[in-house]
Amino acid sequence: MALYEVSLLGGFAVRVDDHPVPDRAWRHSRAAQLVKVLALADGHRLLRDQVCELLWPHLGPEAASANVRKAVYYARRALGSPSGIVNRGALLELSPEGLVIDAEVFESTARRALTNGSGLQTAAAGYAGDLLPEDLYAQWSEGPRARLRELHLDLLKAAGQWRQVLAIVPADETAHRGLMQEALDSGDRAAAVRQFELLRRQLRADLGVGPDRASVLLYEKALALRTDVPPSPGEIAQSLLARALIHLNSGELDDAARTAARARAMAIQNHLGREAGEASAILGILANMRGEWRDVFRSEFQDAVQYDVRLASFVLDAHTCLAEFTLVGPDGHEQLAGLAGELTSCARRSRSMQGEAIGTLILGEIALFSGSLDDARRRLGSAIRLFAEAEASSGQVLATLRLAELELAEGHRSAATRLLRRMLPQARESWLAPHLLVRAHGLLIEAGTGSTAALRRIRAADDDLRATRVCPPCSLGFHLAAAKALARAGVVDQSGRRLVEAERLAGMWPAGAAHASLWEARAVLHEAHGDLERARVFFREAADRFDQVGRNQDRDRCQRGLGPAAP
Repeated sequence: MALYEVSLLGGFAVRVDDHPVPDRAWRHSRAAQLVKVLALADGHRLLRDQVCELLWPHLGPEAASANVRKAVYYARRALGSPSGIVNRGALLELSPEGLVIDAEVFESTARRALTNGSGLQTAAAGYAGDLLPEDLYAQWSEGPRARLRELHLDLLKAAGQWRQVLAIVPADETAHRGLMQEALDSGDRAAAVRQFELLRRQLRADLGVGPDRASVLLYEKALALRTDVPPSPGEIAQSLLARALIHLNSGELDDAARTAARARAMAIQNHLGREAGEASAILGILANMRGEWRDVFRSEFQDAVQYDVRLASFVLDAHTCLAEFTLVGPDGHEQLAGLAGELTSCARRSRSMQGEAIGTLILGEIALFSGSLDDARRRLGSAIRLFAEAEASSGQVLATLRLAELELAEGHRSAATRLLRRMLPQARESWLAPHLLVRAHGLLIEAGTGSTAALRRIRAADDDLRATRVCPPCSLGFHLAAAKALARAGVVDQSGRRLVEAERLAGMWPAGAAHASLWEARAVLHEAHGDLERARVFFREAADRFDQVGRNQDRDRCQRGLGPAAP
């Protein structure tokens, strides 16, 4: 009786009677896919129709059944015996004789350790890596992969392996708090304070996310432990910012505004750039919720251009995402055009290079969306130079992203890719990385030539963004780009799931360019399904919606998608 050992954690491999099956034996991908889905199935058996639905949902019954037959043949050949895959009527079963699957061994060991509260570290060591990383976009692998990943994290947390948890999920608040408590228990107040600051930066005030009450109380306990020296202005500002976010997320908007304003005043008085920017971001979020953002932005801008360069940079950056949000909102870009001109004049009077750069950038974006590409290139190039001279890296990255969009609009994919790859490291190091990095990856996907390149770029983006908390509104374009690329590559199930996520994010806007972009992505997905008539209807709707908000460049692209059959 042969013993089959199937490895799924960290990558697919098989041993038969302790002899590894060589990689070349799996050159027929159908065989490996069949073994994988059977290894993950309950009892390691599936109906043939279930195999067809899991592996080839886009094929008709005859073609899918033919693939199953070929998969069985090549799998048996790779495993060295007909007993490797057994037919039981309509059922296919993986090696009923002798079978060991590492994912099953890990799961049973892990659950036993969690129940008994012992052997936790040994059980955690059995996790050799995420399940089938080579099948990241296979729908049948998603559920098991997420379940086993979560089980591994549960083991690490139960064992108090907080640093290992943070290596996997850098923003895990329980782990940060565990390290804070360990530091306090050992008398290291400074380490507890540093850990809280790291947590705060991971959660991102500019995204409206901060530590919970338990973490803030632990931080304030650490501050109170040293009685000979009072807390520094920076430490007080950080506590105020955390409490402002608690108020914000509890719906206590007036308290949030008062606390954030206190933090902002203290930060400005003590020249704390990052804290001033975070306080301005919270006040901007509150103003946006109340429909008052443009007035607040005008006031903040006029104040900021009077500050020293470092303070101004953080305060102005804090409003960047909300300005971009407004550009794709229900009123399109018209409402920002006058404001951008006004603020540019204000910045020139105050000799604020970054302020002038922001106004120039917004005007360049408006020209780009309107289809005035020569004007857009001139303004965006000017904005990039101004941001560079002002040493405002976030603005420089954002202006470069828009220039890459312009290159794409003119059909220059290689030029766009070169721009994006050159500025990716800068985006990753920027204070606004959660906003800029996800946008850059979305544009890299758009700039890809061919399905293989697009899928490779989606995988690279997912890897890069996995440990980064990204801005939900800014990630809309990334999910739409991925949905379209996956549809064009024939990976329609994954495309549909990306589209569902994009639709959820688009709910943040009542209308506008975001919703027009959704209609375009739906059209591409219908094309991939072969429903060309429905695709034309959706392209037409997208073109009309882009036209309503003055996005001429996007409108023209969707009209080209209507094809020769369009009226």
